[in-house]
Amino acid sequence: MLTDCHTHLDQYAPAELPGILDRARTAGVGFIIVAGVTVDSSAEAVRLAEAHDLLWAGVGIHPTELKAPVSESDIEALRRLALSSRRVVCVSETGLDRMEGSPDWRMQSDAFRAQIALARELRLPLIVHTRECYDETLALLRREHVEDMGAVQHYFQGDERAARACLDMGIALSLAKPLLRLPHLQEIVRWLPPESFVLETDSYPQPFKKKRENWTEPKDVRLVARKVAELRGVTLDEVERQTEANLSRIL
Repeated sequence: MLTDCHTHLDQYAPAELPGILDRARTAGVGFIIVAGVTVDSSAEAVRLAEAHDLLWAGVGIHPTELKAPVSESDIEALRRLALSSRRVVCVSETGLDRMEGSPDWRMQSDAFRAQIALARELRLPLIVHTRECYDETLALLRREHVEDMGAVQHYFQGDERAARACLDMGIALSLAKPLLRLPHLQEIVRWLPPESFVLETDSYPQPFKKKRENWTEPKDVRLVARKVAELRGVTLDEVERQTEANLSRIL
């Protein structure tokens, strides 16, 4: 089956979800992770995962969602959510972000380290957000010995140096729709070891797209898988089997 290791389906209107999941099943998608970005959205991700057999949950606090330093009560809330359900399979979404207007860097770093420690404690892998700061993110992950719990670099768009640095630490690269348009990423995918990548869509509501049918959904992970197959000269079925096995091993 196809797998989607990162979505934000909790952000859709509840009435949208049945159609989204039906379209995913029709496309051959059999496993979808809903990532939290705050304590409240993490709780909703867990609720959705408990309600739908196709869905699993990640709990985490996104760096750009930080309004104040992460507190022990925030981490305890994530811990309780993770321990409350077997449907929680990762700490997600957490990381670092250098986009203009992002929260204080020290606050981001402290929050990231706290969630890495939580992942280690709970024996859960990390799904890592990185925007405009691959070097800093990978340096922190190296210092924190991310290889202890395993990790996925969410929505990877970095260069070859960043890709090889991830692989050196055992971090899998998560491939999404940017693969359809970025030549440098296509070159990387041609030589990636088969055990080193997974698939995702990062699905969330996209009202900036004029037509609703153009919004990215989990069904579109099939487009990414097809591109991987084309670039690597293998069948779509081989990509499905390999990425399912890779994600299963990581989780």
